[in-house]
Amino acid sequence: MRSVCVYCGSSDKANSAYLNAAYEMGAVIAARGLQLVYGAGVTGLMGAIANGALESGGEVIGVLPEIFNTPTLAHNGLTRLEIVENMHQRKARLAELADAFIALPGGYGTLEELFEILTWAQIGLHQKPVGLLNVRRYFDPLLELVEKASSEGFIYHEHRGLFTSCDDPNSLLEALLNHTPPAGLERWLTRPS
Repeated sequence: MRSVCVYCGSSDKANSAYLNAAYEMGAVIAARGLQLVYGAGVTGLMGAIANGALESGGEVIGVLPEIFNTPTLAHNGLTRLEIVENMHQRKARLAELADAFIALPGGYGTLEELFEILTWAQIGLHQKPVGLLNVRRYFDPLLELVEKASSEGFIYHEHRGLFTSCDDPNSLLEALLNHTPPAGLERWLTRPS
């Protein structure tokens, strides 16, 4: 593993506990000698994670759609900034650059990015590890929903193993570094008709 993509919220109204956790996650990624890849924002958790990595001597690559390339939204201190045409290109480029994925608390965009990358793993497009940093138990309702979907037959049991959840940045990164894809993932594609 050389790089970690982080999806997270850009809201400036986020609780300071989330901002602090994002900063710490960035610092932990840098301390492990890993490159941070993210959406290039300067606000909210996005800015905090980038600053955590940069201030700990890490490399940070940001991928930003043209629509967000403004002085108030784009982080101007990154190691490298890539400007792309749209959100679809941004997500594809982030996935291409990353060896692992982490979701921190966030809103619609964060959740959409998380579920897209999990869906890609489910259908066999990648086998990269995915983790949730469950700060202040933010993801507990989501974890309950995944369990409900599994118990109701909408998600195969082995697909529950496509991600891990921890409340501590060091523990989460360690889990991702030791990740082994769950057995039986091909069942989604090879099930009998």
